[in-house]
Amino acid sequence: LSTAFLCLQLQVTGQTKLVEKVTRKGDELVIPYEKYVLPNGLTLVVHEDHSDPIVQVDVTYHVGSAREEIGKSGFAHFFEHMMFQGSDHVKDEEHFKMVTEPGGTLNGSTNRDRTNYYETVPSNQLEKMLWLEADRMGFLLDAVTQKKFEIQRATVKNERGQNYDNRPYGLAGEVLARNLYPYGHPYSCFSI
Repeated sequence: LSTAFLCLQLQVTGQTKLVEKVTRKGDELVIPYEKYVLPNGLTLVVHEDHSDPIVQVDVTYHVGSAREEIGKSGFAHFFEHMMFQGSDHVKDEEHFKMVTEPGGTLNGSTNRDRTNYYETVPSNQLEKMLWLEADRMGFLLDAVTQKKFEIQRATVKNERGQNYDNRPYGLAGEVLARNLYPYGHPYSCFSI
């Protein structure tokens, strides 16, 4: 799928604006890309590499533990999990199948500053991946059930125990954060 085609599709929906274009000059070590801003404020960065017949879609949200209230941590990580649980248009656990059945892989991660989701799939699956990301971005909340909520809350608590509470030196990051940053600073609380 060419950049021109993708951007043409985006322009149909509104005034997509090219804000940056980086190209390679000679033997310069640079990753060429084009950066667009969509009418709804989303930023799109496109890099073309035709060396393999795959595409990677990575959606990053400016949501992480640094934006959580003191004493109320883990919400960003919890919602990372919830966004894999289906939406109004994608059944429970169907998101994983739609990515893995054609040979793709997917995952997500959360840190202090962001939460991201990524899929690597055969290039003929790009449109489906963009649809999946848009669908969970727009239609997650009505699909949240108490059962899904409880399952993912237990999963996040279990991950916390495995990766931090019950691991030697697992709490070192929390101790460092409390001592490096003053109380109330967004980074003073370390959370998964």
